[in-house]
Amino acid sequence: MTFVLETFGKLRLADEDGNVIALPEKGLLLLAYLLTLDEGSAYRTTIARFLWGETDNGASDTTLRKLLSRVKAYQSDLGSSFVSFEGSTIAIDRALLTSDIQLIREDEASAPFARLRRLVKLLDQPFLGPVKIQSREFKSWVVDEGNRHVELLERTLREAHADAQTRDDAEVLRKAAVILFRSEPQDPETLQLLLKIFNAEQDVESLQNYFAKRRGSIERGAKFSASDKGNGSTKVAAEARSPSRNGAAAGLAVEAGSIAHAIPRLVLLPPSNQSVSPDAGLIASSLIEDITIGFCAFNSLRVIAPYSAVQVGHNVETQAAFFERQAVNYVLETRISGSADDVTLFAQLIFVDDAQVLWAERFGLHRLDLLRDKRAISRQIALSVSREIARHEEQRADIELNPAAYHRYLAGKRDMTRMTLPNLRRARKEMKAALAASPDFAPALSAMGRTYSKEWLLTARGDIELLKQAENLSRQAIEKRSDFADGYREFGVAKLLQGDFDESAEAMEVAEALAPHYADVIADHADTLVHCSRPGMALQKIERAIELNPLTPDMYLWTAAGANYALGEFGSSIDYIGQMSDPSLADRLAAASWAMMGHADKARILVRRVREANPNFDVDTWLAAVPSKEQWHKDLYREGLKKAGF
Repeated sequence: MTFVLETFGKLRLADEDGNVIALPEKGLLLLAYLLTLDEGSAYRTTIARFLWGETDNGASDTTLRKLLSRVKAYQSDLGSSFVSFEGSTIAIDRALLTSDIQLIREDEASAPFARLRRLVKLLDQPFLGPVKIQSREFKSWVVDEGNRHVELLERTLREAHADAQTRDDAEVLRKAAVILFRSEPQDPETLQLLLKIFNAEQDVESLQNYFAKRRGSIERGAKFSASDKGNGSTKVAAEARSPSRNGAAAGLAVEAGSIAHAIPRLVLLPPSNQSVSPDAGLIASSLIEDITIGFCAFNSLRVIAPYSAVQVGHNVETQAAFFERQAVNYVLETRISGSADDVTLFAQLIFVDDAQVLWAERFGLHRLDLLRDKRAISRQIALSVSREIARHEEQRADIELNPAAYHRYLAGKRDMTRMTLPNLRRARKEMKAALAASPDFAPALSAMGRTYSKEWLLTARGDIELLKQAENLSRQAIEKRSDFADGYREFGVAKLLQGDFDESAEAMEVAEALAPHYADVIADHADTLVHCSRPGMALQKIERAIELNPLTPDMYLWTAAGANYALGEFGSSIDYIGQMSDPSLADRLAAASWAMMGHADKARILVRRVREANPNFDVDTWLAAVPSKEQWHKDLYREGLKKAGF
């Protein structure tokens, strides 16, 4: 009878019928070790060191004798002698014992693809399973065997990758590539091989096509800007067509003057599983491995090795220090959520410097076809993230030239996280300092414009000069950077608050076309739609923005509350206002909502608070200043404010 020793996945011995033989773990390791030796035999002292290390020789010899005695007893019961004992030597009989180790070592005659299938099936499982021996000899042997496995896999993969014909064949190649990448994530030759296997040339071509389409959006923005009273139209159109603005084909590093961007660094954090499905975490982890390999196609990115990413992903407290120490620019976060019938993967790309969400998407996993959809999703994520980073890096070219301006700009942005008048004025001071360092710094121009439009909202005095300031600054930002979404966004806000609904909507469309995953842009587009009396569509957009930016700014919640009020969902409006870090910003809307729900007492409390902050507040004056495209929308707001006691 021939016996079979399995070493991948779990370590066990079975007979020809699959019945497991309860040989001790160290007895099984003895068999595995002997099978890997060319001569198939070793001295007792060598085996003792292998199994127990440099312990007292007398003790290890005694323990070895007991082990060998048990092996002999098992062989006697089985009527076999796959291990023989002659003096000080122990030998294996390969005619009576086969193993997957021999398959790894001796399977050279079969066709490459058939070999690759067998290797993938074996190497996708851990060698020796959970077995842990502390001896130095054992650890060295495991490392040597692992290196042998990797070398064989790489050699077979090179021979077999051109023979793939079916979808199943492609999946075998993918699995082999994942296993190889786990072992050699930084080896240049391995990465080149993976590019061939994943047909990365198509991905890079897709990215180049993306930039061509994006240039079309920028041209559209240029035409929009040129048509707006003719200011700076020639310069804007010229910049939009300029190759220097858009030329980072396939995400290659952009040079700005004599300063070249350092290659941006990305870390992919391990997915968190917030669903009720335990299998979802395994699927997501496998997806992240696929995505990591997908990034190999883009020489413009450096990806933190998976091992380090997993370690930092499990230790939230040390992440910020790790990102700074390793100069990480971008983080891709993923999480699994949903019920058993509706499991989804949510992925979002974050720019570390200012915690800005650049891209996010949700993918359904509940009906995932692992042989087809998983790879398609991983490619989509890799390509989307790569081109979003490339787009963002283009914009950062200005930052490399203006570090002092950028520093003051970031300080001002932090002040704008809470929309209070003192904060807005501090932010404006920082933006002025940024512009003093660099007068053409478009981000500071658009952000300063935002401080004026938000001051207009908070003061509720209808001061048109504030909006004119916001409009002029945003127009300057567009002239300086025709492909800068924030310029169009702030222009759209300023136009909206002046009642120019069509111009505002057009500007917001251009802004979102230039930055389709930029949460702040989507949120302001939603606010525009509220004032355009399209609250249903506005609510869809603001919910998307909240998903992209789950640590939600007050302005998002305020917009969501306004959309719900216009839809007659007054309770939902109150709920959103209640989530704001400073609910007093929306006291007028909250008072109207409580009044429409019949809670006059709660409404009156808010009315008193509004009058304390702004004694001259007048409903009709305010409603004349606040833009609403449809009369019903303005009448609904007036009704609520009057019922509240204004």
